[in-house]
Amino acid sequence: MSRTQLTKDAWLAALRSDATALRAAAGNEGVLGNQVPSCPGWTMGELIRHVGSIYQWVSATAGRGTTDKPHPREIGPEVPEADDPTVLGWFDEQLGLILAFLDNLDPDLPAWNWAPQARKAGFWHRRMAHETAIHRWDAQLSVGLTEPIETKLAGDTIAEVLDTWLPAGRRRETPDVHGLVHLVAADLGQEWYVRLRGAGIALLDTNTLLDDDSHPARAAASGNASDVALALWGRLNWDVLDTAGDDTLLTTLHVA
Repeated sequence: MSRTQLTKDAWLAALRSDATALRAAAGNEGVLGNQVPSCPGWTMGELIRHVGSIYQWVSATAGRGTTDKPHPREIGPEVPEADDPTVLGWFDEQLGLILAFLDNLDPDLPAWNWAPQARKAGFWHRRMAHETAIHRWDAQLSVGLTEPIETKLAGDTIAEVLDTWLPAGRRRETPDVHGLVHLVAADLGQEWYVRLRGAGIALLDTNTLLDDDSHPARAAASGNASDVALALWGRLNWDVLDTAGDDTLLTTLHVA
């Protein structure tokens, strides 16, 4: 199994870059009402409000130094409405706060997260980078111009889906399908194998994956890292990639 393991500095650099591009796509109040095709039912204003509220919640909870679950994320009354032009300035404020907060946050500080991983604050450096990258793409789509996710970050976006979201049970659907999926990010020279057993999922080491024939159903998808990542997030159809085998297995990898 191959992975791109990024660092705090790399995640923060990605967050700055993608958040700046997201904000540029939002532009001014004239596009707040634009529909976001990849987030059905959302407008640009609602997308901006969603991302800003996540920044606000992480800034308030991830530095507590405890692994206890914090209060649920709620959008408070002080947050502007999605169609209120002041939502853009509010987003700018939340972006500045999250960047300063994460820059000063020790990745090894104990911190709650919802994944089957070590309860460390570094989870949130990574999570905010990928949250922003995906929604930057959404915002750009809303104004008719998208850019791919940066290649190394996209490799880690793929890895985050497979080692964090899916093992945590955050799949869009969990049909009773069994099989083996092979994903390839050709531009990175990296690959991942995922074994599906109904609701169960396992990210496999390539040295042990073909130890038996108990799951004859197979599927494969290969392309650039950004396209693989966006397909996992349901932003692109799998047919933009080179695919083979049982497509049903691929669609069960979509995250919620």
